Amino acid sequence: MSKDYLAGEKPFERILLRKEDFWEAREIRRLPSTRIESVDPKTRELVDADGETIRYGTLIWATGGDPRRMPCGSDVGLAGVHAIRTHSDVQLLKSELDDVERIVVVGGGYIGLEAAAVLVKMGKHVTVIEAADRVLARVAGEPLSRFYEERHRAAGVNFLLATMTDCLEGRDHRVSGVRLDSGESLPADMVIVGIGIVPAVEPLLACGIKGTNGVKVDAQCRTSDEHIFAIGDCALHENAYADGAEIRLESVQNANDMANVAAKTICGQDVAYDALPWFWSNQYDLKLQTAGLSIGYDQTVLRGDPASGKFSLLYLKGGRLIALDAVNRPADFIQAQKLIRHVRETGDMLDPADLADTETPLKTLIPT
Repeated sequence: MSKDYLAGEKPFERILLRKEDFWEAREIRRLPSTRIESVDPKTRELVDADGETIRYGTLIWATGGDPRRMPCGSDVGLAGVHAIRTHSDVQLLKSELDDVERIVVVGGGYIGLEAAAVLVKMGKHVTVIEAADRVLARVAGEPLSRFYEERHRAAGVNFLLATMTDCLEGRDHRVSGVRLDSGESLPADMVIVGIGIVPAVEPLLACGIKGTNGVKVDAQCRTSDEHIFAIGDCALHENAYADGAEIRLESVQNANDMANVAAKTICGQDVAYDALPWFWSNQYDLKLQTAGLSIGYDQTVLRGDPASGKFSLLYLKGGRLIALDAVNRPADFIQAQKLIRHVRETGDMLDPADLADTETPLKTLIPT
């Protein structure tokens, strides 16, 4: 929603995961605009916001999450304040663009940077506020962060790094600026808040299903209730590529992989979730593809020259490859997936010099 559709480069129909006739052909009934307010595991019933009851034999909770609000709550009720999560979010944002010039993006993660790239190309004056001292700090190494900062600055995006927001300011019920914790006020005709999501799991937790930051699931994506599964952004699971730590993965790939596991389990197949995480982000002419999770890395290896716009950053932990970020190097991304799986299975340690050598295909580092 923050790239091709926001930019107007693709119609909504072209980014749907499935076309409308897919559901009809499989006799899948959909209930749009239906919000589930409560779950009763004993009777296996759901109650929606209108008080209607829906019975289930098996339930798959695939609700994703809601955009995280500003901590001070000042974004509530102000026009011109947007999140980028759903079709309606982006439709509303696009409808206001003709009348705004100064846009402030709160959050220097993927959503914030992708939105900034699109909006600055439209000729808008864009400022990104990030609490950390670099963008993508939670998911990428410093060389990649600085590279993206430079490319955005060159395109005209302003950055306020290591900067905290205090609250949003408004005039006549519309946002007029962002007040920083320093007391400075930054004028804004529009504010985009991209500071993560809150998993939409309240009805499950309220009925006693185990979870904290999401709903806890096992290797079959089953919750603490045998008849309820959870998948995607809201599913808290032990991930083998994070050394068994409990994490949530916010990606289309993860939602699809978990859906596969849940469906096969319900159909009686003996399967377990063990997918290698991967992600992507398109900004300007840069295609970033990530394989693995860089959590806890203690060494990085640069492969290629960032000045060329084509390079990879590899992440090692204890001498073992755990992740890779590839910028306009799709072969590295594809081959790294196999290499990371190999390292995880064997514990092999790789020579950083080999990883850095662009003349050495990564696939050749896997013993035959």
